[in-house]
Amino acid sequence: MVKLARSDPRDPAIRNDQFRSPTSHQFSGSNLWALLQLRARLGGNERFMTWHPFEGPGRAWTYAQFARDAAALAAGLQRRGIKAGDPVLIHLENCPEFLLAWFGCAAIGAVAVTTNTRSSADELSYYADHCRAVAAITQPRLVSLVAKSSRDLCWMVCLDHDAGVPVDAVARPDSASSFKSLLADPNELIAAAPDPWAPMSVQYTSGTTSRPKGVLWTHANVLWAAKTHAGYEDLHASDRHLVFAPLFHTNALAFSMLPTLWAGASFTLIPKWSSSRFWDISVQHAATWISLIGPCLVTLATVPAPPNHSYRMFGGPAWDDPPHPGLAGIKTLPWWGMTETVGAAIVGDALLPNRSGGMGRPAPGYGIAVVRDDGVTPVEPEETGHLLVKGTPGLSLFAEYLHNPQTTRESFDEWGWFRTGDLVTAHSDGHLSFADRSKDMLKVGGENVAASEIERAIYSVAEVYDAAVVGRPDTFLEEVPVAFVLAPGADAQLAAKVVTACRSMLADFKVPRDVYVVRELPRSTLGKINKVELRKFTAPDADRAAAELRWMAEAKVDPSGDAQV
Repeated sequence: MVKLARSDPRDPAIRNDQFRSPTSHQFSGSNLWALLQLRARLGGNERFMTWHPFEGPGRAWTYAQFARDAAALAAGLQRRGIKAGDPVLIHLENCPEFLLAWFGCAAIGAVAVTTNTRSSADELSYYADHCRAVAAITQPRLVSLVAKSSRDLCWMVCLDHDAGVPVDAVARPDSASSFKSLLADPNELIAAAPDPWAPMSVQYTSGTTSRPKGVLWTHANVLWAAKTHAGYEDLHASDRHLVFAPLFHTNALAFSMLPTLWAGASFTLIPKWSSSRFWDISVQHAATWISLIGPCLVTLATVPAPPNHSYRMFGGPAWDDPPHPGLAGIKTLPWWGMTETVGAAIVGDALLPNRSGGMGRPAPGYGIAVVRDDGVTPVEPEETGHLLVKGTPGLSLFAEYLHNPQTTRESFDEWGWFRTGDLVTAHSDGHLSFADRSKDMLKVGGENVAASEIERAIYSVAEVYDAAVVGRPDTFLEEVPVAFVLAPGADAQLAAKVVTACRSMLADFKVPRDVYVVRELPRSTLGKINKVELRKFTAPDADRAAAELRWMAEAKVDPSGDAQV
């Protein structure tokens, strides 16, 4: 059973005791399930979700239909012995059943543990053991992996399709039964009493030097994301979100699905990003809103938007001016957030112009500080420093790192500011711009070097499509920069051109010692380059050829990309 840690009330980082205050609060007497029920009563016949798979039949749900199907799943969970606080592993690609399971857990007070479907057996075993999962919901292509990696489950169910692709016969392990067998009479559901401070979900963040951390959200966290983002995005009941990002990450939930629910709007769910299908699907469903990630916008910048599209706004890391004339007229709303901040702690304005290339300004409900290396001194305008965030744990900030009170405490400074690990530039007009990850800083002969600074120099070479700089251990200088460059069709002189460009733009100690031209780069689920993986192949004698083949194969099953394009 998952319980919030009972911390020292004097600890400025985590004051869970304050969550139980008898005073009134904006989410008092409510939880996620209560919000869904309210929407079902207010506009039960209005469309909530449309499922648009790339293969297999699609389907639409009204608010009332979705609430009833989620209640059937919740009743099934109770029938199988799941109680409030029990962790349920949801190991699924994008599909309607993912959200039915997520809301079903919310209905009975169980904790939905959503895990990356690209996880290895070792990673999945760690997640299941760490969260102490008692049951799992998965799909045919992943069922054997879940069975082998999660041996302490009481039971497991398996869908009859993989992200919409029908599977006629599923060779399920003996421990798995069909997803349909989990459903029960929705009238049998005994919903948990609304408690906004009860645990709701867990997402595992990518680890750099240690195992991933389980970020625990409460129901209040979820309601906070729903309400604040509906406001940030200026959502109305007539809006239609397009959701492609993996549902096991914050982006799809907090930036798209939840604000849609709060506004009484609707969304279309697709299995993953598809460049070739994007505009057709967008026009078919009259999408007005989408939360994008960098690589997707780069792709859209190469193709003009059709004249009959309905988009009024894109959301994403940092844009304002359209990247392509064909996208003119579509407002871009910049924002910054992470799993620990639940939603965007820095956001632009949906109605006013934003700083081009910026992330926006501090969002209501958060304190934002940009400080120098001493962790205290504020930076001057146009200076880059460490980003700190202050909020209310369990509301505007995550409740805690699951089963890890020490790491939770260490993530905050002595004044209760959360250390994000990001470097940002504070501008004189109050806007902020992302600079780099502080963990992405190299230490070269005692000098701090931002990987992004070297990468910007590399991008000045016209043939370069993508690039990443990481540090390689060095006995004399501590570490030196090494570049990995993706440049399809480039000539054999590309590495020399990159070095020349860097020498012309950077101090000599910042110039990459080696430039490796590769056919693919390893990526995390949301399209970001996986630098942890790259650091394994910085040595001159490393087997990069074999690694490239693996990265190319992984790209074909990446839920954030479309291998068929």
